[in-house]
Amino acid sequence: MKKTIIGIITLVVILGIAIFAIFKDDSKAKLQKITLAEVTHSIFYAPQYAAISEGYFEDEGLEIELVLTPGADAVMAAVLSGDVDIGFSGTEATIYVYNGGEKDYVQTFAGLTQKDGSFLVSREPYENFTLEDLKGKYVIGGRKGHRM
Repeated sequence: MKKTIIGIITLVVILGIAIFAIFKDDSKAKLQKITLAEVTHSIFYAPQYAAISEGYFEDEGLEIELVLTPGADAVMAAVLSGDVDIGFSGTEATIYVYNGGEKDYVQTFAGLTQKDGSFLVSREPYENFTLEDLKGKYVIGGRKGHRM
């Protein structure tokens, strides 16, 4: 009787281990890691941020590491050095590298935005805002070189 109980327990443990091995989620081990440098955090990239946080890239077998690399020149340097796989910046960086005679130049393969988006924000709410409301006010650009 004792041998039968030990045999049943051993069988249940072996079956449990086999079932665990079959259904174990090893998708993390199979993910291809992509390092992506972006020139700035922008509301225009909100779909990308949502897709990363909700695991949509992982569903497709990709692990995205997002790195802030301020300036198109810094993004391009990171791409050329191999520190990142993909860089989000303006196309001017690609043109500068190409015109510089680089033999192993990068290629622009997608345009995400056509214009640099700008927003006006205020500490106080404005009913029926017009541009006239800006007279006598200070407007601070979003980043260095940004004009308003």
